[in-house]
Amino acid sequence: MLKAEHICKNYNGTAVLKDVSLTVPDGAFVVILGASGSGKSTLLSVLSGLETPDSGTVDYNGQCVSAMNERERTAFRKREVGFIFQQYYLLSHLSVENNVRLGADLAGNRDYRAVIEAVGLGNKLRHKPSQLSGGEQQRTCIARALAKNAGLLFLDEPTGALDEQTGREVLDYIAKLQAARGFGLIMVTHNGNIADMAETVVSMNSGRIVDVRHNATRKSAYQIGW
Repeated sequence: MLKAEHICKNYNGTAVLKDVSLTVPDGAFVVILGASGSGKSTLLSVLSGLETPDSGTVDYNGQCVSAMNERERTAFRKREVGFIFQQYYLLSHLSVENNVRLGADLAGNRDYRAVIEAVGLGNKLRHKPSQLSGGEQQRTCIARALAKNAGLLFLDEPTGALDEQTGREVLDYIAKLQAARGFGLIMVTHNGNIADMAETVVSMNSGRIVDVRHNATRKSAYQIGW
């Protein structure tokens, strides 16, 4: 279980997160919605251990992430967390296969090529990031995160660079893999339609959680609007 209590975070004197509390059960699929500047990406960074809160606590299965020093948080992220960001953060000198393998090696996963095939890049194994389209680079990032077999997967606008068909295919694959493996999935998105896929939908405004709802019936990636 991931549990955040009374999280506050300031940047240059501006309050970005204001007394935010959130509990995410093991294996849950949570979508966080909100306008630009609402604090949702900052919350993702704090929950994942990328950043520390100014006050409040973040706990994951008995590990107090917010109390860890930088070295301990780095080890925590390597061990427990996978990321899919808006920015690609690919290593430009490595091929698609070797970028994905970086994530796989952290988990001792030798079956990483299956993930590459599943996101539609089986014919791009030897391509470098400069040889890929924006959508292909994003799919490489998604494959790298999934190949890590992490207990928690954090996604920040994972379909932002993808066309509708590819976006649906990728979301469908992520959702099916999450259901099979049982990892926690926390996604920030501007696309409110994706919220219909989640168990829990968190809405933010001006640094606060203003609503939490639970979907009685969840839709697949091919049933949602776009």
